[in-house]
Amino acid sequence: MTLSPTALVLIGLLVAAWTLAAGWTILAARQRQKRAEASQRHARRLGRMVDESPALPLLVRVDGKIEAPQRLANWLGLDKVPQFLTELDGGRIDGGGGGLTAEKLAELTEAVRRTQRTAAPFRMVATPRGSSRSLAFRGHLADPQVSPGGAALVWVFDFSDSESELVQLRDETARARSDFAALVGLIEAAPMPMWFRGPEGDLQLVNQAYVSAVAGKDARQVADAGIELVEVVDGLSARQVALQSFARKLPVERMVSATIGGQRRALRVSDFPLGSDGVAGYAVDVEEMEELGRDFKAFSDAQRTMLDQLSAGVAQFDAKRQLTFANQPFQRIFALKPAVLLDPPPFERLLDIARDAGRVPEARDFPAWRRERAGWFHASAPQEEAWTLSDGTHLRIVALPLPDGGMIVIAEDRTEQLRLSAVRDTLLRTRTATFDSLFESVAVFAPDGRMQLWNRRFAADWGMDDAFLDTHPRIEALLERIGARLRKPDKARQVGEVVRAATLDRRQTGGRAVLADGRTLEFAGVPLPDGNGLLTVLDITDSQKAEEALKQRNAALEEADAMKTRFLATMSYEFRTPLTSIGGFAELLQAGLGGELTEQGRDYLSAILASVARLGEQIDDVLDLSQSEAGLLPLAQEEIELLPFITKLAEERGSAVREAGITLDLRGDKGAGRLTGDRRRLGRAIGHLIDNAIAATPRGGRILVELSGRKGKAQIVVSDNGPGMDSATLARALEGIKVSADGKTVERRQGLGLSLARQLIEAHGGALQLLSEPGQGTAAIVELP
Repeated sequence: MTLSPTALVLIGLLVAAWTLAAGWTILAARQRQKRAEASQRHARRLGRMVDESPALPLLVRVDGKIEAPQRLANWLGLDKVPQFLTELDGGRIDGGGGGLTAEKLAELTEAVRRTQRTAAPFRMVATPRGSSRSLAFRGHLADPQVSPGGAALVWVFDFSDSESELVQLRDETARARSDFAALVGLIEAAPMPMWFRGPEGDLQLVNQAYVSAVAGKDARQVADAGIELVEVVDGLSARQVALQSFARKLPVERMVSATIGGQRRALRVSDFPLGSDGVAGYAVDVEEMEELGRDFKAFSDAQRTMLDQLSAGVAQFDAKRQLTFANQPFQRIFALKPAVLLDPPPFERLLDIARDAGRVPEARDFPAWRRERAGWFHASAPQEEAWTLSDGTHLRIVALPLPDGGMIVIAEDRTEQLRLSAVRDTLLRTRTATFDSLFESVAVFAPDGRMQLWNRRFAADWGMDDAFLDTHPRIEALLERIGARLRKPDKARQVGEVVRAATLDRRQTGGRAVLADGRTLEFAGVPLPDGNGLLTVLDITDSQKAEEALKQRNAALEEADAMKTRFLATMSYEFRTPLTSIGGFAELLQAGLGGELTEQGRDYLSAILASVARLGEQIDDVLDLSQSEAGLLPLAQEEIELLPFITKLAEERGSAVREAGITLDLRGDKGAGRLTGDRRRLGRAIGHLIDNAIAATPRGGRILVELSGRKGKAQIVVSDNGPGMDSATLARALEGIKVSADGKTVERRQGLGLSLARQLIEAHGGALQLLSEPGQGTAAIVELP
């Protein structure tokens, strides 16, 4: 059968279509196979991920059937996963000891049913029976694509490791809370104010000490009110300072003053940033420390000032052997310059500087010598050495190690002390030799009555043997020996009383004792500055005999002087009677009662009258002098105005001044006042001084009479510019005598003027003083009350 072309075409088309369809089918099948393989791989991967995941799914259907991986059965301690939820207790399957407890299973069943009804999620924790595993169950309504019909999907987590960690964290949290509570209690009980600020600088926490310091009600009130403990200092408040510390992440410490309890106290305030949480701070009251510091500084300054006043040098070194202090004597002894103290050297360097200045002893091996001295720092006891320097200086060095590792060095210059010791030894030997050479007997007694020193004369005068005195006997034993040699042994007690008065009572007494051999000893006790007493003994036997002879001679001389005084008084009276008659008759002749006289006769009468007047004055002088020496001079008591009185005396000598060709100047003080005395005799005394000045002043010279009043006394000065006198001539002038030209005898100098003037002035309670220098003139100074 032959097919038409059309049929063939159709058949070809059908075959082609079938082929295409078969190819497409094959391709689609392959695509579905690949997708299925991919889904299987994805499912296996998801299953593996579920097996490896920390949470396992438990799908609970509405009829109570469950689906879960075998791993969940292992967690629950079951051999296999049961079919129903109620079988998770394990008892109905194998009767083993796994599964959930009845209580936990009932709780899980109720939670699943509630989720299936209300779609409310739940959480619970359970521990399988006989296991330490901790499981967490978190359930919710399953997605319809997972299981339609209201199944519940429960995820089971094994948090056994997390549970142990949680237990550990709970323990640590409990301990942390306990520590925090203790820390809070400690902060609350702290005596210092403490606080915490937030990142903004506001107060958040304060302790009770802070509340008390700011006188707040409680911590909350103080924090809410932002009451600051520290005032604004240099324009910065406490909050601003805390913010600066927080911004810089650095602690800030400062010293400020605050008022606490009504008193200004010094505080050391510290702020510490605590990361980003805020700033903590506290304040320490250092007022007492500051006060102690000030007291210690004052004590240290006073101690150093006191050490500067010592004659010994003192230096202090710290534990690093560095010089920390050296007083002025130490610097002087070791020739330390001020520049050295600006950078205090260590001990070894100080020895080098002293060596360069020649202030340490010469040493053959100086480094070894220096190391030995550096070992003083570790010595257990004070070290002492004597240093002899090259210039002859002797130093005593004492090193005192200190408990802190430092050391104090004391340097004492004993050069002068050693020299004085040598001088003292010499003086002691000289004293001993001097004692033994004295004419007097001397002995020194201590306050306890023991004899310390004596000379050989003492032993000879009292008849003591050297062996007995060498025992330094006490005064009681010595008095027994002395009493045996006295004419009256009881007089020995007087010697003991003299010694006791000198040593104990510190007063000087004396007495006399007659020995049995007839000698007379005079003794005296003298207190010495060192507390001892000196007993001096002198043999006055010969001097007593000479004294008796002198007394007898003196009595004879006094009787002769009294006879002379009586003779002069009598002779003065006898001379005055005829002299008065001569003067009277001469005055009558001068008046013309005897007839007219020639010019020459009148001159003779004038010479007679002048001689009578001068002789009358001399007789009055002799009489006044003799009465004054005998203490029998009568003085009239009358008021005398000094300035008119002195002026009259100067005017009366005007003619004598003109004849001598000299000048007399008078200077008077009206404030000199007046005095009570004998006008005639006082005028004679001062007149004699003016007359002597006129006689001693050469032609063309000058005399000054000056009257002044001072300190309740009147002073009269009569001075001239004559030749003056030396001291020996001046002394004799007051006695009214002068050495004769041949130098072998003495004679009266210008009558009795100066002697009488002194007697009359002293009789008025005044004083006369002569001042003179050869070539400088003479001044007579009279002081009257």
